[in-house]
Amino acid sequence: MRTLPDSELIELARLDDRAAFATLLRRYDRRMRGLAYRLLADRAAMDDVLHEAYLAAHRSLDRVRPIGDAPGWLLRLTYNACVDALKADDDRGRIDDEDDQVGAAEVVRVALRDLPVDQRVSLALVDGEGFSSAEVAGILGVSVRTVASRLGRARTTVRSILEADLR
Repeated sequence: MRTLPDSELIELARLDDRAAFATLLRRYDRRMRGLAYRLLADRAAMDDVLHEAYLAAHRSLDRVRPIGDAPGWLLRLTYNACVDALKADDDRGRIDDEDDQVGAAEVVRVALRDLPVDQRVSLALVDGEGFSSAEVAGILGVSVRTVASRLGRARTTVRSILEADLR
């Protein structure tokens, strides 16, 4: 089953083949987890969001185009679940005490967490997951120009936060 193309796995999953659906999810799980973690910076929240994304994927099997669309479809569902989670609790994971000593990795995590969601997801997909701006535009349903603008603002903001932390 692992060698079947996405299109066949989707078709089989539409026929209620659970093994095909599980194989499809396993194939893209690392990328979905990577996106969710970059957006939420919280492993428990990531697991909750992935559960929601998996359910949404199962519910929307009839609407996905089987050829070439699986990665974008699954990442868009993950993104949407993350946005819902962030809207439900937009203070999640923020550091309360600014006097805390934090390591470099934590400073980067906090800098990313403080970005608006649209900028954070663009940065996570391009810089974190290696998608092109055109691919991200397709996943998010926006223009390539919008992705480029979001990336520019996100990178500038993160750079400013990191430079301020070094002072």
